[in-house]
Amino acid sequence: MAVDAAVPRNIAAFFDTPTPGAWLDAAGERIPELLLDHANCELKAASTALGFLYRYPERTALAQRMSRLAREELRHFEQVRTIMAGMQLPFERLTASRYAGALRDAMRDDEPYRLLDMLLVGAIIEARSCERFARLVPRLPAEIAKFYGGLLASESRHFEHYLGFAQSETGVSRSELDERLAELKAIEARLITEPDPQFRFHSGPPASGFD
Repeated sequence: MAVDAAVPRNIAAFFDTPTPGAWLDAAGERIPELLLDHANCELKAASTALGFLYRYPERTALAQRMSRLAREELRHFEQVRTIMAGMQLPFERLTASRYAGALRDAMRDDEPYRLLDMLLVGAIIEARSCERFARLVPRLPAEIAKFYGGLLASESRHFEHYLGFAQSETGVSRSELDERLAELKAIEARLITEPDPQFRFHSGPPASGFD
């Protein structure tokens, strides 16, 4: 069995539930699909960052950080597309995964809780992406492994930015933030450990066989 690459300390400390080995094994065998969904994820991440700009333009620090984040996510999108092009893999838009849909459905509508949930979900997604990049590195071809290893620092940094803004921009107490974060992490842990009929970058382990 391959030895996992080192998950950044802040990410390892954040999660109680690691990615199941069955998902990692499946991902190593489905690299074209992995790259396609990864490209879609980077595009959605840029769109999410821009969404903060449109929804909260008056929050200067948040808006400036999200503007930079959107550009960085688009750069990652371009890099994945370049790898795909070299492998002659066509790009196509994919529908939202079970993972993304369930976390989105868990968000509340009233402020400041809407902003809090958006930021906490953003932190969770960035953290899980970072954890999976690290653990996939030993299972991937050299070019892709090098690229994924190079993403660890940025994904870890994005995670910390989202968490920091959840504290500084929402006005909720630390205890309330921690309680809500625990609730969302429990939902996320269920999503990445329950059998999933669909293979995606954030899917759970294969059910009877991924689509």
